[in-house]
Amino acid sequence: MFHVKHAQTHPPEQVVDQSQAICNYEGTSYRARFWEGQGRDYENLAERIALQKLLPPQGERLVEIGAGFGRLADLYAGYRRVVLLDYAKSGLKEAQERLGRDGRFIYVAANLYHLPLAPGSMDTALTVRVLHHVADIPAALDQIAAALRPDGSFILEFANKRNLKAIARYLLRRQDWSPFAPEPYEFVSLNYDFNPEWMAEKLALAGFRIDQGLAVSHFRHPALKRVVPASALARLDGLLQGPSAGLKLAPSLFVKAHLREAAAPTSDALLCCPACGSVALESGADGLRCGGCGRIWPNDDGILDLRWPRPERVE
Repeated sequence: MFHVKHAQTHPPEQVVDQSQAICNYEGTSYRARFWEGQGRDYENLAERIALQKLLPPQGERLVEIGAGFGRLADLYAGYRRVVLLDYAKSGLKEAQERLGRDGRFIYVAANLYHLPLAPGSMDTALTVRVLHHVADIPAALDQIAAALRPDGSFILEFANKRNLKAIARYLLRRQDWSPFAPEPYEFVSLNYDFNPEWMAEKLALAGFRIDQGLAVSHFRHPALKRVVPASALARLDGLLQGPSAGLKLAPSLFVKAHLREAAAPTSDALLCCPACGSVALESGADGLRCGGCGRIWPNDDGILDLRWPRPERVE
């Protein structure tokens, strides 16, 4: 992923851990800059094929973290409530324009490192084209695990450091970094490739057990995409995703995991205060007011902003 980004500015009273910097797309159209008319129809179709194989077909609650403009939202038809969560409100506004305000979709602007999801509230969580922007993977996985019910499903995608192209370039001495080294490789600021074994280890530490893996986007070369229709490439990719998964040589790897253990949810709450953890959130004209700490989380025309509270507090 090679996008131009700008750093997120935080309120001066907030102490920001630089290891948890945010890759912020606020004010940019991720949809226009990366998807529409950008020659990525093949990648979109191949990822949809993978998700249709991995995604539990139905459930009560699903959260997509890094949902952007809601590119994949049509795949969640079997879920009663769908939380589309992203740091950039501008992306969520695009999603809202596409998907509407029928109440089934809940639009939440939030920080992955401080998820405003009630403990054990989600059946399924997804991150697609997100983790390659995450500097602190263990912290992010802990947040996702806390939001899942016992035995809940987590479908994730990550950029594979040990892909075939990187191996060939390394063996031909056309790159200095080793694709076999375990640590993540940051090739551009806040853009990471991951070793599959390293990612599996971090998932296990967060309490996840891997159920299934798929290798995706085998045919990402621009010249190939120019001469072969995207639909044909995607169909072929779909045939290879399972059989080639064990080799882990594709640039993109999808994983389905389930949570081995989790604390049972203490209420039917969907959201919680990301500052104090309270599920006592009261909806009002100005947004959500936390009964635990008094913070107010704004409602911006149907988009709940739980990134940073308003400065005023009710004691």
